[in-house]
Parts: sequence; C-alpha cells; structure tokens
Amino acid sequence: MSQDDQIDSSTSGKMSLLNHLQALRKVIMVSVIAVLVTSVAAFSFVDPLLSIVLKPANDAHIRLVYTGVTEGIFFKLHIALVFGAMAASPILLWQFWRFLVPALYPKERGYIARLVPVSIVLFAGGVVFGYYTVLRIMLIFLIRFSSEFQELITISNYLSFTEHLLIPFGLLFEYPLLVYFLAKIGILTPEKLVQYRKYSIVGIVIIAAILTPSPDPFSTIIVAVPMLILYEVGVIVSRVVFRKKRLKLNELAGEQG
Repeated sequence: MSQDDQIDSSTSGKMSLLNHLQALRKVIMVSVIAVLVTSVAAFSFVDPLLSIVLKPANDAHIRLVYTGVTEGIFFKLHIALVFGAMAASPILLWQFWRFLVPALYPKERGYIARLVPVSIVLFAGGVVFGYYTVLRIMLIFLIRFSSEFQELITISNYLSFTEHLLIPFGLLFEYPLLVYFLAKIGILTPEKLVQYRKYSIVGIVIIAAILTPSPDPFSTIIVAVPMLILYEVGVIVSRVVFRKKRLKLNELAGEQG
C-alpha cells in the first residue's frame, strides 16, 4: 500500500469516527431538549403529581416539612424532572435505538426490539407494585414503631426513601429477563430452577419479611406472592429457551445427517 493510500485510509477512518461522534452529539442534544420540554410541561401539572407522590405519606398520617428556603421548590423541580424523563422516555429510546442500529446485526436488532419493551413493562410493574403495597406498609410500620418520638421528616428524606425503595422493586421485577439471558448462555437450566425451588421459596419469604417489617403476616404474603410468581415465570422462560435450543440442535443434526 502506498503512502497516499494509507493517508486516505486514515482520513476515512477519522471521518467515520467524527460521524459517529456527531451522531452521538445529536442524540444527546435531542434527548436533553426532550427531557427539558416534558419536564417544563410536567411542572405545570406539579400539584396533581405531588398528590400522587405524597399519597403514601398522607395515608400514613405523616406531615412532611422542609428545613431550607429552597428545599420546597427543588422538591417540586425534582418531581417534574422525574415525570418529565418518564414522559420523554419513548423519544430517548428512539434516539439511542437509531444510534445503535447501524452497529447491530439483524438478529441482535430483533432481540433488542423485543426485549426492551418487555424490560420497560416489567420495571414499571415493579415500581407500581412497590408504590401501592410495600411503600405504604413500610411507612405505617416505621412511624408506629417510633411512636414514642415526634417525627420530623423532611420532603427530601421522604423522596430519597421512596426512590431507594421503588427502584430496587423495579429491578427485582426484571428477574424473568435475567433468567432468559442466563438460560440463553447455558448458565441456568429449568432443572436447576426446579431443583432449588424450595430453597428459593424460603429465601423469597425471608426477603419479603425484611422488606415488610410488620408483625402482620398478610403484608409479607402480599410481597412474597408476586416474587414467587416471578420465580415460576423464570422457570417457564428457561424451559421455552431450552426447548428452542433443542429444536435448533435437532434441525442441525438432521441437516448434517
């Protein structure tokens, strides 16, 4: 290869890298603008959004306070930003999808196109479940357990507590997807999941009891049942994955034979 060809090749590579960086810059700019626009729109409806966020605290008869001059407005801005990001999520996903598609094989595109919507639904389901069940139960229990003290809970503390509780529940509901990937690469098998089912049930009940520190067993059952259902869904998912693998192996064996 001549020196001129090497220079052209180097220039082409640099241009390709610059094109990728420009595309990434566009994705980030469009995403930021989308979140800003939806957050401003959400701020105009901040009072109804606040009633949703504060409902578990109101049900537990907690009167929230703020200790800084700007704490109240920043709390509202935070709420608007969270709901704005949720409203803008289709645009964000579409932008990153357009950026990633050129680098993916058709099979990989198919996987992502199917799994991303499922992942979003599972995460949202976990957050909603945590909001309507565990959050309220924990607030009531923790306040009653400390009834000898006068509570002084700030809005920032409440928001932090809520986010740190609901996000893990969203991630917990991603369990079937985790099983799918582990079964796909051969780490998990349906036999293993069935074999360890009884130990998993005990573990799930213990986790549910920790997440709902209430003497009422009904609260533990409310949290444990969806987790048990998720485990069984994981068993079904792993069976489907292994059945498809077995069919492909049989087809390959038939073609070779």
